[in-house]
Amino acid sequence: QAQLVESGGGLVQPGGSLRLSCSTSGFTFDDYGIGWFRQVPGKEREGVSCMSSSSVGINWYAGSVRGRFAVSRASAQGKAYLQMNSLKREDPVIYYCARVTTGRACERSWWSSPDHYDTWGPGTQVTVSE
Repeated sequence: QAQLVESGGGLVQPGGSLRLSCSTSGFTFDDYGIGWFRQVPGKEREGVSCMSSSSVGINWYAGSVRGRFAVSRASAQGKAYLQMNSLKREDPVIYYCARVTTGRACERSWWSSPDHYDTWGPGTQVTVSE
């Protein structure tokens, strides 16, 4: 059974950095792309980034985070990472990682839609505040 679990969230000051981890199990990590989403309570889940498998090598970022966030993977450990820099002040947000339903590639036309991911982690909370 495929599982994903996020970690690394917490409280950080504006301008600071955090690295989120997504630990996976129950499937062949390199056969799937991994997406990152965020959700403010009461609002829709929005796409942050999608990282294709190493063999595809294409990643996508939301415009709001491009240049500040970066995704990476440690295939041997079955882990994906989201490095977040220059964080902006905001209310608590839950970050999720998710597995791409169709496999290795994240496609520009759909990567930011939650409908294209079949397995989700429980989320980790990030708060950017003084």
